[in-house]
Amino acid sequence: MNKPIPTDTGLPRSCHDYAPGLFIGGQWVPGNAIPVVDPATEEVLAQVADATVEHARAAVDAAHAAAEGWSATPPRKRSEILMRCFHLMIERHEELARLITLENGKSLADARGEVTYAAEFFRWYAEEGVRVRGEYQIAPSGNNHIIVEYEPIGICVLITPWNFPAAMATRKIAPALAAGCTVILKPASETPLTAYALATLYRDAGVPDGVVNVITTTKPGPVTAAMLDDARVRKLSFTGSTAVGRTLLAEAARTVVSCSMELGGNAPFIVFDDADLEAALDGAMIAKMRNAGEACTAANRFLVQDGIHDRFVDGLVKRMAALKVGPGLDESVQCGPMITRKAVEKIDALVTDAVSRGAKVLLGGKLLANKGFYYPPTVLTDVSRDAMMTEEEIFGPVAPVYRFSNPDDAVAFANDTEHGLAAYLYTSDVKRGLQLSRRIETGMVGLNRGLVSDAAAPFGGVKQSGLGREGGAHGILEFLEAKYVATTI
Repeated sequence: MNKPIPTDTGLPRSCHDYAPGLFIGGQWVPGNAIPVVDPATEEVLAQVADATVEHARAAVDAAHAAAEGWSATPPRKRSEILMRCFHLMIERHEELARLITLENGKSLADARGEVTYAAEFFRWYAEEGVRVRGEYQIAPSGNNHIIVEYEPIGICVLITPWNFPAAMATRKIAPALAAGCTVILKPASETPLTAYALATLYRDAGVPDGVVNVITTTKPGPVTAAMLDDARVRKLSFTGSTAVGRTLLAEAARTVVSCSMELGGNAPFIVFDDADLEAALDGAMIAKMRNAGEACTAANRFLVQDGIHDRFVDGLVKRMAALKVGPGLDESVQCGPMITRKAVEKIDALVTDAVSRGAKVLLGGKLLANKGFYYPPTVLTDVSRDAMMTEEEIFGPVAPVYRFSNPDDAVAFANDTEHGLAAYLYTSDVKRGLQLSRRIETGMVGLNRGLVSDAAAPFGGVKQSGLGREGGAHGILEFLEAKYVATTI
């Protein structure tokens, strides 16, 4: 039996109360339980419902039932609802940040930053949603009119990862709703509580029942396939690994579903001899240690020119050594736990492999005995270019440093990967920085900046790092279809 959604305007205080079931058609639908584990303590925080294929189909039914009314809602009214979502997120900022830290493990400072960033997508798309413009022109022949209108693409399946449980959801939901689409969100089962808490928030803001549906599952393959095989589903937006993205693209091809993919990265962080050393170190700490390195945009390879190499490494070691490791809810902690034991084991395997190939460990590099899923801030030098971490995402607090002499070699090394999401360049010569930015094969470049994420900017990659863009004016276009109307004069 479905449970009515709570009617109070505040979020529940107990982790168990955040998700009384799957959120389908504005109702809480009970199901079998999935444990949500606190990575800082390894204790179970709560149990969330486990969706079946039937639940997935019910979610599509709910999204379909709400679709006509939501797409017909005037853009200004949709905008006002999205702006209320923004204000409620700011109002509930601290509670959401603490919830993120509990289920994800990141430091409170990082969680607070995520909530602010996540909320900004609602403000941005509240503004963008009323500015979708059509096109009109006279055909070159002079005999016809060309009219182009933009319509909602339809029901959208949104799949998000565990590392940014609020921001990855709002970066998709906000533009989809602004465009007039209804959605089914499938958050990662490691961090579902934030997504369910936000589902309550959306309803409090006035989002109609069925416009946003949230389901979690331990059977992502069959559940996702059931939704993609439904002819009413017209969009898939996925953030996650390149391997899973390839599988989803193949599945979406069966029904020719439009796809947006934000996949893996292997970001180079290039420091030239003429760089401002302190600025480069500031940027390195942001690019590497935001979310303890568990980010697709995280610096994965530090390429440092000969003349500044030793000073940069010394500074990086000092800064990484000063980080306090521990539970994210401790205000003094800068590096929280990793998401799972498996994640820690992968990081350790990458470090062990690099050391076996000649890398020197200047800091960290050994598993911690703490209860919880911790790995220490680590700095490696003399890393071989055939080490596994040169090609694989580390997704942790490990900084491998590679030395280079010739800028052309650095560019070649930076581009020697199947990925192309983000890159970072530090140089005092802005002209050279811009020229090199054009040669780097990535969708985003931080030029003398260690952070590229911005709700007002197009986020996405090239090569096997993805398709399409999220954020900025580009983001809403992913959820719109252009319709051409041909008329005679």
